[in-house]
Amino acid sequence: MQLYTLPASPNSRKALAVIRHLGLDVDVRPLDFARGETRTPAFLALNRNGMVPVLVDGDFVLWESNAICAYLVDRTGGSPLYPRELKVRADINRWLSWEQAHFNRAFGTLVFESIIKPKFGMGEPSRGLVDFCLQETGVRARVLDSHLAGRDTLVGDDITIADYAMVSLENYRDATPFDWTPFANINRYFDAIRSTEAWMKATSVDAAVAASEPVPA
Repeated sequence: MQLYTLPASPNSRKALAVIRHLGLDVDVRPLDFARGETRTPAFLALNRNGMVPVLVDGDFVLWESNAICAYLVDRTGGSPLYPRELKVRADINRWLSWEQAHFNRAFGTLVFESIIKPKFGMGEPSRGLVDFCLQETGVRARVLDSHLAGRDTLVGDDITIADYAMVSLENYRDATPFDWTPFANINRYFDAIRSTEAWMKATSVDAAVAASEPVPA
């Protein structure tokens, strides 16, 4: 299997964490965003969105990070990362959907507007969009913080793919104008997941390249 990534891509990091957690032998292929490697005909043939991560397993090509995480677990025959029990899996799927549609959509847009755009000369942050995302991140953070009261993980007692997805932007926590101090449960949770062996290994992949290409995708 091959996994195409961008260094420092939060969505790539989800898949890398699952790979490291499961101990899989996957050929990780970092692309160079600055050189346009996500826009080449060869890569667009794999994913016409021009986005990472992309998993290639023989003649099967899969994109969308959460789908890749689920596939990797099932490909190995199963793991507590994504249990097969119907209601548990449905609960994990619920948080995977919420992460992408609400929490990290707001937080990720805030990261892009307040950090990425000015860093790469992509224009000034949209004040209206920043204000909206600050408000929306606060709304969603209150939901997550309440759920995490007395809990170490989102579902059950073990880390699941939902946890690796939820924390994918945790390294931007202190770099945005959002105030995380009222959310003690989220801060505790982020700190716990980021200290796991799989997450640390995921964040160390191609660290030297990542330092020059902090592009969320």
